[in-house]
Amino acid sequence: MPVVVVSDSSSRLRPEVRHRWDVREVPLHVLLDGTDLRDGVDDIPYDIHDRPKVTTAGASPEELAETYRQALADSGGDGVVAVHLSGALSSTYSAAALAAREFGPAVRVVNSRSAAMGVGFVALAAAACADAGGDLDAVEAAARSAIGRTQVFLVVHRLDNLRRSGRIRTTASWLGTALALKPLLCLDVDGRLVLDQRIRTVGKAHAAMVDRVAGIVGERSAEVVVHHVDNHDAADELGAALTQRLPQLSSLTVADMGPLLSIHVGAGAVGVAVQVA
Repeated sequence: MPVVVVSDSSSRLRPEVRHRWDVREVPLHVLLDGTDLRDGVDDIPYDIHDRPKVTTAGASPEELAETYRQALADSGGDGVVAVHLSGALSSTYSAAALAAREFGPAVRVVNSRSAAMGVGFVALAAAACADAGGDLDAVEAAARSAIGRTQVFLVVHRLDNLRRSGRIRTTASWLGTALALKPLLCLDVDGRLVLDQRIRTVGKAHAAMVDRVAGIVGERSAEVVVHHVDNHDAADELGAALTQRLPQLSSLTVADMGPLLSIHVGAGAVGVAVQVA
């Protein structure tokens, strides 16, 4: 039986894609007014990012272990590779490492050091290797190789959500001038959300994001997903600019960022996840 790949709901993999590649998904959690809502399972208000005092939580070791146990059984013992949201952004990776101890070397946990479709790209690289007959070592290696070919950029309209969630250091020197700032952010090699460039307008920040993606891709083929939080028009414009700039792209899609991530980045945010071939 093929090795089975597991990810979490931060990956933004569409149901039909998960089904095609048999990627199992563990839901992360949105906590609203005392109610625990499972991302990708329960109905979550579309404006969740604007709700006061809403928080998020990672998957628990018990939830992860249950999914790993079923995936391992379905693999016929060939093994499981679990690809999760950056350990610098969520407790899910550390919970996954703890859960995997129950299964020994049969379950390999990979820190994607990414978010949104950045996680999805890494999981799909692993799943493609598994589908081609790769053994557990090969599938894990495919996931880890994909990490180095994947990058995520983000432009937020306001920093309030990031401040509240603690996903960016409040001691960062540029936060003091944030009222007039539309920063271009990125995930660094450790999967931390950091400042890439200081920019004064949204339009220039989006243009800078296109430049950064183009610089990473160069002449190579690549897959791109443009994410947004209630800002489809800007995402479409950004996608058109990337398509014009990089006609060799193998795919470009526009997708919402999902409730979990939207809580941390706020309304209007636009991001790009890119994986070079």
